[in-house]
Amino acid sequence: MRRSRLTGFVTSLLLAAGLGLTGAGHANAATGGYVALGDSYSSGVGAGSYISSSGSCDRSTKAYPYLWNAAHSPSSFAFNACSGATTDDVMAGQLGSLNSSTSLVSITIGGNDAGFSDVMTTCVIQSDSACLSRIATAEAYVDSTLPGKLDAVYNAISAKAPNARVVVLSYPRFYLFGQTCLGLSDTKRSAINGAADYMDAAIQKRAQAHGFVFGDVRSAFSTHEICSGDSWLHSVNWLDIGESYHPTASGHSGGYLPVFTNNA
Repeated sequence: MRRSRLTGFVTSLLLAAGLGLTGAGHANAATGGYVALGDSYSSGVGAGSYISSSGSCDRSTKAYPYLWNAAHSPSSFAFNACSGATTDDVMAGQLGSLNSSTSLVSITIGGNDAGFSDVMTTCVIQSDSACLSRIATAEAYVDSTLPGKLDAVYNAISAKAPNARVVVLSYPRFYLFGQTCLGLSDTKRSAINGAADYMDAAIQKRAQAHGFVFGDVRSAFSTHEICSGDSWLHSVNWLDIGESYHPTASGHSGGYLPVFTNNA
């Protein structure tokens, strides 16, 4: 999420598992061009090693798209994901690299649309009831407005890259329960995880309707959430607030990359 937008904290969420194809078959996904779209969970905020030319998009050489490209050497690679991106931002500025030669597309999107930066800010600094209320507002948006936004993005991807296999990746759950952990109350942690699942289900439904592939990272991040002994997610980072609630470099190499590789 773009740090200028993210003076609070960050989002979470997307997806549950599923399979589907669009255009080129699974075995041929790496033979053409690869285009990485989406928000901070694809650009690599929190992973460090940012590419200076990417500016506030904070694209990282340790993000899963960059790592996959280095390992598989597709015919071309466009790293267009940008911190802070909404569905409107993807439509306006990230689709120019797509064409009939694109054989693989990855994307994480939806969290910024639903306002999960504000959700996390509210839940960290306000009461349990305020947190639950803000989550309810986000879920109402997921019900009423997000599906249409996702449809617009997915339709545009299919139109511009008709031969591409499109992999929609999830956001991980944030908190591991059953551990001693300072910070947010169990009520807030449970509600935040539940909101992630709620949004995941909505995005899963739309992606499957478009024949896209789901890569669910939640299982990969299991036991590596915040409050675990080996978290792959940043908790609140007061020295760099924009990295809060984003995957670390280990979250990309150990969580996102294997899931994407298995579905690409």
